[in-house]
Parts: sequence; C-alpha cells; structure tokens
Amino acid sequence: MANTSVVSLDLADNWLLGEGAAAIAEMLKENHSISAVDLSDNKMGIEGAKAISAMLLENTTVVVLRLSGNEFDDHAAKYLADAITANSKVEVLDLSYNKFGHKAGEALGAAIAENIGLKELKISWNHLHSEGAVALAKGVGANVFLKVLDVSYNGFGNSGAAALGEALRANNVLEELNVSNNRISVEGALRLAVGLRENKTLKILRMIRNPMQNEGCCGLLKALQANSGTGMEILDLPDIAWSKELAELCEAVQTLLPNLLLRRGGSTRLQRKSLLAVELRPQPKVLAPWAS
Repeated sequence: MANTSVVSLDLADNWLLGEGAAAIAEMLKENHSISAVDLSDNKMGIEGAKAISAMLLENTTVVVLRLSGNEFDDHAAKYLADAITANSKVEVLDLSYNKFGHKAGEALGAAIAENIGLKELKISWNHLHSEGAVALAKGVGANVFLKVLDVSYNGFGNSGAAALGEALRANNVLEELNVSNNRISVEGALRLAVGLRENKTLKILRMIRNPMQNEGCCGLLKALQANSGTGMEILDLPDIAWSKELAELCEAVQTLLPNLLLRRGGSTRLQRKSLLAVELRPQPKVLAPWAS
C-alpha cells in the first residue's frame, strides 16, 4: 500500500480467487504508483469482479488492466459495467477469455457508450452474440474515445456485423477492429461494408475465419473503393480460394490505394504485390503435418 517504486504488477496465472482479488483491490485503493496491473487467469469469479470494480471507482492511477481468463459471467459484467461507466483513467482493458453472454453485452455496451477514458478494449473469446453483440456494437458507435477494439472469437453473426456497420458510420475515432471468427457470412459482410463506405478513421480491419465467401470480400473492397476518404491501411480477409473477380478487384483497389496492405488469412505473403498474377496461378497443395 505504501510502496512508491513499483509501477507495474503482474500476478497473472495464479490462483487468487475472489478472496485474493479482494486483497489486491484493497491495496490498489491506497496505492498511487502502480499504473499497470495484470490479474489474468486467476479464477476470480463474481467476487473478484465485485472487488476490482469497487476499486476502480476510487483508484485514479491504474491505466492498463488485464483481467482475461477469470471466469467472469453475465453477473460479473454488471459490476464491471458500473466501473467502466464511472472510471475515466483506465485506457487499456483486457476482458478476453471469459464467459460473457448476451446480458453482459447489453451491460457492457451501455457502459462503453458512457466511458470517456478507454482507448483499447479486448473482449475476444467470449460468448457475445445476438442481442449482446448488437448492444456492444451500439456502445462502440456512441463512444468517442476508443481506438482499438478486439471482439474476435465470439458469435457476432450477421446481426452483430450489421450493428458494427452502423457503428462505423457514426464513429469517427476507432482505428482498429478485429472481428475474426465471428460467424459472419455474406449478408453480414455486406452490412458491415455499409459502414466502411462512410468511415474515415478505421485503419486496420481483421476479418479472417468468417464464412463471407468471395461475395462478402468483394463487398468490403467495393466499399473501400467507393470511399474517397478511407484511412484503411491493413485489411485481413479469410483464407479462401479467390475468384477471378475478387483478384481483379483487389488489383483495382490497390491501384487506387497503393499503401493498403491486403492479406489473406492474416498472411503477409501477398502484401503490396500483384495479386492477380499470384491468385490465378495454380497453387501446389500443401498438407499440414498432422494431415500427412
């Protein structure tokens, strides 16, 4: 409580549980030096969420807070949402690998809309889908401070993608969005593309491992093509076989936006080179080691 030398505290991957989390939270109410805290993977549960949230209502020093893998569920989200609404000092928050469902999405979405401090939020590997995904996306649309959002490995689906598209139309701050592996099909990709047609600030969009097919990929690229003010620098598309139309569209977009890095499956092997020649050339089949 009195130490003024330690500025970063890493207690990740232990077994603090709710009781240990409460003890750390009490310390952080008094300590005014620690600005980065990692309590990931400590099985803190609801009691831990309650204690950490109460601490955030008083602490004005912590800027980076990592709480991934703590078995936080919809009940825990209620406490965390109160803290997110009131706290304006935390800039980086990691809530990935928890058990948030649609009720958590609704609570956290409302809190994000009100928050005036967060710059980076990671909430990947949860169970955010249907109403929860839509609510979270609406919160992002209303937020005017968040720059990086990672919602990968959830279940946003087409309704969540559509809500993100609406958020991108309204939001003029977000710079990086990761929606990889979210069950987004052609319909969802086209709905998200509506937002890309108007958004001027997004620089990085990651959409790998989504069943968007060639049509969905084309929709995203056409949106960038139609947006003269796009700030896009990196676009990650699913690792699928590209049609001639998609390959030609990639060529056209990269001619229009020469600094855009287009990647398939997150790979850099196609970066800023002739995509058409590469994609239309027959490729050898490579088996993964476990498939041979």
